[in-house]
Amino acid sequence: MADWASISADDSFDDDLGGGLDGDGVEFRRARLFASGSFENNVFFKAQYDFGGGDADFKDMYIGMKKIPAIGNIKIGHFKEPFSLEEQGSSKYITFMERGLPNVFSPSRNTGVMAYDAALGKRMSWAIGAFYDADGFGEGFNDSTDINVTARVTGAPVYADDGRKAVHLGLSYTRQFRDEDETTLRYRQRPEAHITGVRLANTGSFGLDDADIMSLEAAMVMGPFSVQAEYMQSFVGSDAANDPSFSGYYVYGSYFLTGESRNYKPGSGSFGRVKPNRNFSFHKPGAGAWEVGVRYSNLDLNDEAIEGGELSNLTLGVNWHLNPNVRMMLNYVYADLEDRENVEDDNANIVQARFQVDF
Repeated sequence: MADWASISADDSFDDDLGGGLDGDGVEFRRARLFASGSFENNVFFKAQYDFGGGDADFKDMYIGMKKIPAIGNIKIGHFKEPFSLEEQGSSKYITFMERGLPNVFSPSRNTGVMAYDAALGKRMSWAIGAFYDADGFGEGFNDSTDINVTARVTGAPVYADDGRKAVHLGLSYTRQFRDEDETTLRYRQRPEAHITGVRLANTGSFGLDDADIMSLEAAMVMGPFSVQAEYMQSFVGSDAANDPSFSGYYVYGSYFLTGESRNYKPGSGSFGRVKPNRNFSFHKPGAGAWEVGVRYSNLDLNDEAIEGGELSNLTLGVNWHLNPNVRMMLNYVYADLEDRENVEDDNANIVQARFQVDF
């Protein structure tokens, strides 16, 4: 994924945030290689590395077993915790270049063990796991507690026409166990543009005892039209910050001008690869798949003793799927920040593009 972006903001706003919010740039957002496979149809593995940013990081790195009686499937290693509809979808398939603002609450990838399966004719999915909150390469032995217990359940009360008509509902929850007075927490978020390192909303670091985070998710597909929404809230146990609570949500709609639909997978409660009705070609008729979308997202990091700001984003997007493996994306983002300590209320305008190939 090669990204290009231009960001404009008032000089005073840029100065308040320490610089880095006004300019142009390019980056390889992701550059990944992986190997995966299975043995005897019941043991599987994956080893994935990301070289985006100029260094190597583990992404998915696991081994698992499937078709286990009374359990279903087990996965052990480094992978995504079962939390959030948008987070569970691969970055290769998400509708916009970046996930919505509430994604700051998602625990994403950690090292642990997870049991999961589908039920009711794959119209329902469930997953639960325990994870050690550490960096991508693991973390050495220490005497602090950094354990997450995370679960997700989804259902598709409507699923017809191979997914061209579908309704998705889901609930995620994670309990984050930490050592009182020995752990800190910081929520901070970019304006849905990774190319800048500036976090418009930022709580700063404060003492953490524990946290409970939940996500409510819903989506609907009606042929070429779809809508998706999530609401997330983090209830933080912190004597230092007087037990604040933070929240965020997004809602978006997309429409395929060429008649395709988003690929909903009820067995995992996620969306997958888009396959154009006709691949783009210079030699025979075919325009690929053209998709337009609009999203509004909000993140509120103000509560009790914390004034991290309230950030709202409006994103407009156009996606051109030349074929199932090649996609070009263009996003415009209007980011508006209010009520952050020592930062004057202001906004930024972002235009960014992505050129993506995956296989």
